[in-house]
Amino acid sequence: MEMPTHIVAAGGIVEDDQGNILLVKTIHGGWVYPGGQVEVGENVIDAVTREVKEESGIDIIVSHLMGVYSNTGTHKWYDGVTDVPTKVMFDFICKPVGGELATSEETSDSRWVAKEHVLDMVEAPAIRTRFQTYLNFDGTVQYMDYVTKPKFELKLKRDI
Repeated sequence: MEMPTHIVAAGGIVEDDQGNILLVKTIHGGWVYPGGQVEVGENVIDAVTREVKEESGIDIIVSHLMGVYSNTGTHKWYDGVTDVPTKVMFDFICKPVGGELATSEETSDSRWVAKEHVLDMVEAPAIRTRFQTYLNFDGTVQYMDYVTKPKFELKLKRDI
């Protein structure tokens, strides 16, 4: 039996005391909330904390798990050669506790955006769908199964 290969990732929706959401502009994905892959030996909370800091310069504390998502499609990476495996992603609601806005090797801009204008900037359908989960969050964790390539398709959505 071949061992399964999945990417595990974590995203952080960071809202400040004025109701602004932290967004970063990525090289390939446009405007998104910060997040990325969990590294070997790293737990998911440490991963989201690290990714937010690396991509935006902002220090956070994690307050709630908001959603668990499976991207069950596979596709080619931006190089057109590398296969991208399926992914499992955990999205967390976070609060800023310090740091200064910055960019990274993965981001060309970072900024605070009024909550009501986030969907005006975010174009990726999966990220838009996941951010809508945040806007509707009532304390119940959402689970979604979707594919992003060749086009976004939501296959399953339910409370867990």
